[in-house]
Amino acid sequence: MYKRILLPLDGSALAEQALPYAISQAERFGAELILMRVLEPIAPKDPIVPKATAKQVEELTRAWAHEHLERIAARVQERGIPVQVVTVEGRPYTEIVQFAESNQVDLIVICTRGQSGFSRWLVGSTADRVVRGASVPVLLVRAAKGMT
Repeated sequence: MYKRILLPLDGSALAEQALPYAISQAERFGAELILMRVLEPIAPKDPIVPKATAKQVEELTRAWAHEHLERIAARVQERGIPVQVVTVEGRPYTEIVQFAESNQVDLIVICTRGQSGFSRWLVGSTADRVVRGASVPVLLVRAAKGMT
């Protein structure tokens, strides 16, 4: 049923709580697992900060994110699951939805803090926006208490 499963991660332990669910679905359907990290561009807010410094920070952040995903991918591959690592820049929910559409993703697995009401409105919810914008099924994994 599912051939390509997308798991967006943001580098947090909270987001990685969705990993076992994504692995389970990949094993069940013999699907490829795509680990994705969306990096928001870093723009210097202070005109005193040189653009070169911001560029260096972006390059270091991109390298760290890629290495982090590669470590997770190695653990997934040990289970015999084909895995791909992707890092992109932009707004997380936009990039997740666009990537899923343009790369024939069949399922998105994403962790949510489970906030509601004012706190969700105030902070915003990437998972909520992905659910509303995705054209494929989205498996929401509620974060364990104490991890939010």
